Amino acid sequence: MKIQADRIGTIGLFITAITSPCCFPLFGVAFASLGFGSFELFGGWTMWVFQSLVLLSLAGTFVSYRQHRCLYPLLIALPSALLIFIGYHFINNDYWVYYLYAGMFGLLIAAGVNYYRTKLHNRMKIELISVVTCPFCGHQKSEQMPINACTYFYECTSCRTRLKPKPGDCCIFCSYGTVKCPPVQQGNDCCS
Repeated sequence: MKIQADRIGTIGLFITAITSPCCFPLFGVAFASLGFGSFELFGGWTMWVFQSLVLLSLAGTFVSYRQHRCLYPLLIALPSALLIFIGYHFINNDYWVYYLYAGMFGLLIAAGVNYYRTKLHNRMKIELISVVTCPFCGHQKSEQMPINACTYFYECTSCRTRLKPKPGDCCIFCSYGTVKCPPVQQGNDCCS
């Protein structure tokens, strides 16, 4: 299981904000209505933790960008993180907290888009080469799998035995290959 730093950072941002109603009045009303009043989980360290989670979210988005090469999540996350830092360090009026909220929700949107793009990227990454091992003689041969059809029968080039899939499998690659067939790799139950 691969850890998604952008999601961890974004979820951490919202947990920090919700548990710090003194710093984030929007969440303070909801948290106070639950009886927590001015409870602040991190005390004076809230904004330092918050800013480090922003950086974690940004770093996770960049790492994902390098994997799937989709620029949209990064284009959303960079200005959002910038809004947070500008709001905290440079705005000295009552509106600084709105910069933080806008940045937080921007990072949330970036994490959602990034999740979708990562899922789409992983879905499109299909292996087409599988090494078929004959269960009778142990001979192995590398074969290219068809994308849109099942290979129900396969003849071993060594012992000339005709192989067919095991019960419950859709093709010989799912039964005897090192890689399942393309439809199964895409998450379908069987070849169509």
